Amino acid sequence: MIDTRDAVVAHALVVRRGRTEILHSVDLRVAGGQVVGLLGPSGAGKTTLMRAIIGAQHIGSGTVEVFGRPAGHRVLRRQLGYMAQSAAIYDDLTVEQNLDYFRRVLGAPASDVDRVVAEVGLDPVRRNLASRLSGGQRSRVSLGVALLGAPRLLVLDEPTVGLDPVLREELWGLFARLAASGTTLLVSSHVMDEARRCDRLLLVREGRIIADDTPAGLLASTGASDHDEAFLRLVRRDAASGTGGEAA
Repeated sequence: MIDTRDAVVAHALVVRRGRTEILHSVDLRVAGGQVVGLLGPSGAGKTTLMRAIIGAQHIGSGTVEVFGRPAGHRVLRRQLGYMAQSAAIYDDLTVEQNLDYFRRVLGAPASDVDRVVAEVGLDPVRRNLASRLSGGQRSRVSLGVALLGAPRLLVLDEPTVGLDPVLREELWGLFARLAASGTTLLVSSHVMDEARRCDRLLLVREGRIIADDTPAGLLASTGASDHDEAFLRLVRRDAASGTGGEAA
């Protein structure tokens, strides 16, 4: 059964780095069982927002709740899967050993190793040391770690960067299947052609959400023929309003 309750709710969320405000009073709701795209240029604040959602980011003010609990609550640890931009794996372990180590930490079944190896296309290199993997392969191992167990929420920071078009297509198919089974996915990207694959889009610019809509709704509201143009129109509109700030 698909969980249609809100998976993530943020209210007036502010994050500062020193004296610089990175996120500016962000409000958002992420419904359960959806693939939600967090889109925007590099430096827009996407990673900071994701870190706040998983409880790894100090919050200046405001609130973030995940499945009704404060972000970072210990009960949520096994309900979240997170993939950072940089691969968080051990170079002196093989692909298989990395996955087995993390599944033991999570208390996931041994069968999960074979499952995620197949899901992220790592079978040909499963016995290779992580230090010998390409950048794209390392990213796939990190994604595999995030998929271990049965996370209710997957927070994936640019998971398709460096991957070939065939694997990107396969992974977006996997994301859709996970959402259909009730998992919520928050997927960041700065590639607009991935927007059409999401159920909903959050467009971020300079630490603020400047649009929250469906892919079709975004095109309709801007009168654009594609999502690249829609995003550019929204950015120009936002810049003209003079409400921009700094983000990272």
